[in-house]
Amino acid sequence: MYAPERQQEILRIARESGRVDVLSLADTFQVTAETVRRDLKALDRAGLVRRVHGGAIPAGRLDFEPDLAERESTAAEEKDRIARAALAELPAEGSVILDAGSTIARLAAGLPLESGLTLVTHALPVAARLADHPAIDLHLVGGRVRHRTRAAVDAWALRAYGEIRADVAFLGTNGFCADHGLTTPDLAEAAVKRAVIGAARRVVLLADSAKHGQEHFARFGDLADIDLLITDRGLAPDSVAAIEAAGTDVITV
Repeated sequence: MYAPERQQEILRIARESGRVDVLSLADTFQVTAETVRRDLKALDRAGLVRRVHGGAIPAGRLDFEPDLAERESTAAEEKDRIARAALAELPAEGSVILDAGSTIARLAAGLPLESGLTLVTHALPVAARLADHPAIDLHLVGGRVRHRTRAAVDAWALRAYGEIRADVAFLGTNGFCADHGLTTPDLAEAAVKRAVIGAARRVVLLADSAKHGQEHFARFGDLADIDLLITDRGLAPDSVAAIEAAGTDVITV
């Protein structure tokens, strides 16, 4: 396959899937990762895609937001490892906020049945996983439910988070980087995430490395707002060092 043909096919995949990554494309086309990076660079120069850490997204898709089912199946092994590591960051007792997101839902699924924590969430999938835990004091934050994320947003949710102060919050994100902070495609979702940060004494970000370098439409915080980032080993050592230099601890699993 000639380079222009391969690039056309890469563009088709990017537009259909919303994102492409270098290693998967290299495997698909049986070429080296460097060849794929040259293809993405050419498409980027042509204004057809926008390069992000590890791959690219279609140009003009900073607001792209995969649905819940797609997020559940993306980077599943990495998310499982991150969620298991996050269990060690739970307090022995006290109050915890669980944000929306597929990695946060995995953390909720792994909570011990005997956990006696007070848990607050605005995410319906998270609440559903915890509703049968008899020892957990579960509080469900209300509001308008976004169908794409199954999370409550808008004034009710913001007001509820404005009235509490939890020991720790576990936060999700669609993108993170040292320069542009934490981003997500939806402004209403971003407002709730910002409220979650303000409602906890300690904030732990759970994010797989593929989200590093991604930028989305709505910004809701800086990495300096995060006490601890738990991610996978795909995050480059120099990126880990830069994040830690800014004051955020990093655990890679």
